Amino acid sequence: MIQWRNLRLFIRPKLYNFDLLLKTKAMLDLSQQIPDYLTNKKNIIRLILFTAAFALVFINIYAPFESRHWLEKPITDWQYLFYSSLVILTGVLVVVVSRIIMYQMARLQPLLVWHYLLWVLAEIIFMALFFTLFEKLVLKDDAFFMDLLKTAAKHTALVLLLPYAMLWLYFSWVEKQQQLQTIAEQGVIPDNSRNMIPFYDERGGLKFSIKMGCLLYIESADNYVNIFYLDNNKILRYTLRSTIKRMEEFFKGTETIRCHRSFMVNFERVKMLRKKQHELTLELDAPSLVEIPVSKTYVQNVMNTFTKFSM
Repeated sequence: MIQWRNLRLFIRPKLYNFDLLLKTKAMLDLSQQIPDYLTNKKNIIRLILFTAAFALVFINIYAPFESRHWLEKPITDWQYLFYSSLVILTGVLVVVVSRIIMYQMARLQPLLVWHYLLWVLAEIIFMALFFTLFEKLVLKDDAFFMDLLKTAAKHTALVLLLPYAMLWLYFSWVEKQQQLQTIAEQGVIPDNSRNMIPFYDERGGLKFSIKMGCLLYIESADNYVNIFYLDNNKILRYTLRSTIKRMEEFFKGTETIRCHRSFMVNFERVKMLRKKQHELTLELDAPSLVEIPVSKTYVQNVMNTFTKFSM
């Protein structure tokens, strides 16, 4: 039986070294599995086609490897486009073979972020080797092999990394849009989208979105709710036309729970659970003192959540 007078329990310790936290998180991110959209068959085809098109535009505008002087006789722009297309498409075969192997491996075992980064590095190296050998064996370039390889690696990195980064952002955006659509249709937060919380008004329109860790608490205000959150270590408020009941249904099954007739609290931000006189309160981990009351109706809900976090 819990003795309320002696109930001064810390749920989570404060994180004093934020820089260390970011470094640790970055290290852990390298060990996370890459998003499924990077090994999706249709997205792989899109990546190959977009990379080939980007490389073709790149070589025709930037003209690396002194490609305008590959042939001894002068050529027209259309002829140059034809010859450069042949070279680029041949080089892109490296990406085609690489992505086919990646697709097959991803079906057998999960690929981590650091696996993917090393994979991209290998693609750059192999494509740079292809262009270096092309210059040495086909174009009979007399330059030192390593010098040619360094130049080829620099150009190849631009040709691959730029479209890869653009498509990674695009695929991520498409996935987020699909998740938002799922949320709007089902009214629940999918497991893989809990890092960001979208807030909808009573008509279903997306009005506001924040990271889960930034949310502090939600307060009812008649036909509105006030959403209190952290931004640059400051407590800010966003007023949304909705009800606390609708918010409770939306956050069902998450760490954000109802603790009072007028309040919901993000339990990830709860620092202390304490008894003050005849009232139970939750103290939040925030720049200034924030205490949220717990009413008798929701005591059991709070204690169940507390037990979950304490295990």
